[in-house]
Amino acid sequence: MPIDRARRKLVNGFACTAVSAAMLPCCLGRAALAAAHGLEFKLRKVADGVFAFQGVDELMSAANQGAISNLGVVVGTDAVAVIDSGGSLIEANALIAAIGKISAKPVRYLINTHMHPDHVFGNAAFRQIGATIVGHHNLPRALEARGAFYLQSFREQIGDALIEGIEIIPPTMLVDDRLQLDLGGRVLELQAWKAAHTDNDLTVFDSATRTLFAGDLVFIGSLPTLDGSLLGWLRQMDGLAAIGATRAVPGHGPVPADWPQALTGERRYFEILARDIRKAIADGTPLRDAVKTAGASERGNWHLFDDYNERNATAAFAELEWE
Repeated sequence: MPIDRARRKLVNGFACTAVSAAMLPCCLGRAALAAAHGLEFKLRKVADGVFAFQGVDELMSAANQGAISNLGVVVGTDAVAVIDSGGSLIEANALIAAIGKISAKPVRYLINTHMHPDHVFGNAAFRQIGATIVGHHNLPRALEARGAFYLQSFREQIGDALIEGIEIIPPTMLVDDRLQLDLGGRVLELQAWKAAHTDNDLTVFDSATRTLFAGDLVFIGSLPTLDGSLLGWLRQMDGLAAIGATRAVPGHGPVPADWPQALTGERRYFEILARDIRKAIADGTPLRDAVKTAGASERGNWHLFDDYNERNATAAFAELEWE
């Protein structure tokens, strides 16, 4: 979620010309639906055959159609892969329509980078066009555990109209450690990570262009959210940095971002948060007081800091008091 993100613009017309019938029944209808709901949508080319949509620096809401996360598209000679489906069916349909404008090839795979609603609420639209949904081996369990809660809580957050038709759809192709997906002349390398942002984080690396889709293992500009393991995230930073990418599409942040420099901000934040929480524990500071000051020196560096930092500090305290 970059500080100076440009306003998104509608992909004019979302033309259906040359779109494979196997890919979508009517991309014009999808585009019209998105436009009718006020969603502006644009795919940005970040490398040869690689495109990304950049979400907004906000919490999910009816006003932004849930379109807060970055999404990716990779085009091979035979097929297309999509990275994350977005935070609503409106957004997912706009994405499908935009893909139809850049390629007539079928969308063979939808890759979910993790369980959060802004990345998976559009899954039903991709199931409708016949895409195989791919995810971390822990993702089905995580969606089963939280799906009903997500639908209920986000109905209150984004409204009845936007939640209409959303289904919690798990992946059918699972990644235990690493998996390659061949799109024809382009092979994507998927890697499952140990608990960090969540316990079901997945990255996607296009070696042909050295582009990494990092999911929410990388935040830039908007505060990282901790729903897995602070220590796990920190331990895996070096492994992430060692991926041979030159550019990254973070889960939230500018598209594209230089790699591995994209990790600098969140590494600093987590190291400061861990330091502050460890000191609070050593000093006997109660949790209710510790979470109000831990990481506070980072406030000016992040969007949504006051929305998420105390939650992160609470999770960090629960983890670090037992290390």
